[in-house]
Amino acid sequence: MTDAMRTLGINALFHDPAAALVVDGRIVAAAEEERFSRRKHGKRPLPFSAWELPVQAAKWCLDKAGLRPEDLHAVAYSYDPALAEPADALGLHDPWDHLRQMYARQAPGFIAEALPGLDPSLVRFVPHHLAHAASGALAAPDADPSSVLVLDGRGEATSHLAGRRTGNHVEPLYGQRLPHSLGLVYEELTEHLGFLRSSDEYKVMALASYGTPRMLAELRRHVYATGDGGFAATGVPWRELAPPRRPDEPWTRDHADLAASAQRCLEEVLLDLVRWLHGRTGDRLLTMAGGVALNCVANSRIVREGPFDAVWVQPAAGDAGTALGAALLCSAESGDRTTVMPTAALGRGWHEDELAAWLTRAGVPFERPGDIAEAVAQALADDAVVAWFQGRSEFGPRALGHRSLLAHPGRAENLERLNDVKGREQFRPVAPMVLADRAAEIFDGPLPSPYMLFVHDVAPSWRDRIPAVVHVDGTARIQTVDPVVEPLVARMLERFERLTDLPVVVNTSLNTAGRPMVDDPRDALECFGSAPVDLLAIGPFTVRRGAFFSGVQEYAPGRALTEPVLERAAP
Repeated sequence: MTDAMRTLGINALFHDPAAALVVDGRIVAAAEEERFSRRKHGKRPLPFSAWELPVQAAKWCLDKAGLRPEDLHAVAYSYDPALAEPADALGLHDPWDHLRQMYARQAPGFIAEALPGLDPSLVRFVPHHLAHAASGALAAPDADPSSVLVLDGRGEATSHLAGRRTGNHVEPLYGQRLPHSLGLVYEELTEHLGFLRSSDEYKVMALASYGTPRMLAELRRHVYATGDGGFAATGVPWRELAPPRRPDEPWTRDHADLAASAQRCLEEVLLDLVRWLHGRTGDRLLTMAGGVALNCVANSRIVREGPFDAVWVQPAAGDAGTALGAALLCSAESGDRTTVMPTAALGRGWHEDELAAWLTRAGVPFERPGDIAEAVAQALADDAVVAWFQGRSEFGPRALGHRSLLAHPGRAENLERLNDVKGREQFRPVAPMVLADRAAEIFDGPLPSPYMLFVHDVAPSWRDRIPAVVHVDGTARIQTVDPVVEPLVARMLERFERLTDLPVVVNTSLNTAGRPMVDDPRDALECFGSAPVDLLAIGPFTVRRGAFFSGVQEYAPGRALTEPVLERAAP
């Protein structure tokens, strides 16, 4: 082995367990445990599950780099139990939190047992919000110096961090003490509206577009910035504002208005926080992380009305991203010069011969068109729904052209069609991917937007041309596609535009409701077989729905698939 610093990051304590590997300051791999275990978010954020580690994700990260546990110099665990206080002292009702803290203190032993050969003394505790902050400030391009803002449900004793990066150092400037938490307030609202807490907060954001913020004045009494870099956020009387909704009940105007009011209140507090932070630093760039940073409506308002020239949001802004941030921070503290996050495609991928072997062993009829981008563009132009499985999977919750469901944006009915395919609520929008050099004429908002973390106003002249991707409020959460970074996706978009005069394609995640995003070829085949999708584009190959169920083999490989390939790639 070389002398390069090798650091494995681990997030495990609350939810979204994940692992990330940084070697010599360079991000090599990052993956969420849910993609391996097929359990949404990996686990529920309960004290009784705090011991569960991202074992499969961690082992895959090491395998990707050809490393063994004993080759590591450090394991960075994104929580420091020494900073934690009893839940009662923090004003939290969490009677079993002491169990979570015990698991955190024992984490070095648990990790060493899960990764035989690892010296438990190499495990380092990294403060939770500092790990979040590093995932943004140390991964963003041109971020030295920059300001960083972190907001989520909770860490050890705080729910927020405002700080600044200079060199390879992240300096905390303020942290809001619990129980005040914008993330926990939004979680409470999510549960009150009948959605799954610590999972479905994005549904509240979508529902807000259907309401008016008529309850804003009441919410401002409980959730507001305090002017010193912090905020108050606790004790909202949800039942007085709107009746609770059961999961099986339809939502009402009151529910939508409450969501709209809470969304607006959140945005106001965030704007006050970023103005305070800019007043302390004067920086050009703001980086953001933490679960609240996945609120793309609020992010766009920060760009539009805030004092920073630019805003960069970590694509894996939730707790999964702390695995990456903890590893980057430990690497930086060792003296390594960390490099920027090159892409969100940091997960598993398969070579062409491996994919063919999977399909052959599964007995699936498939073919290889001359150009997969051309074939998919034609299918989309013919109004097919396409499952797109290409390259390495994305790290974070957004499908960014590697594990996606694609459709024609010019057919308004495709929104309902895709929501039916995925088995989800009809108020949920789908997103457009667009060629980067065409985005400005169609969408008004922060550009480029490669990670789908901002919303944009759709130009009035385009709303009738791409109705499937226009939300009820006239906005869209876009992904811009740079041909240099995503050449295959860009080529597909170019071909589609030649056929339809539309440089936009519908893009939503390749999964069905309640299931993690598809990650490996088996997942892709299971999803394709169980959902009404017309075409699976997996690597350079296509599987068509009719042939899939007829059992007719349509593909004759140009060269024989050897047994060693089959053994290596077998499901």
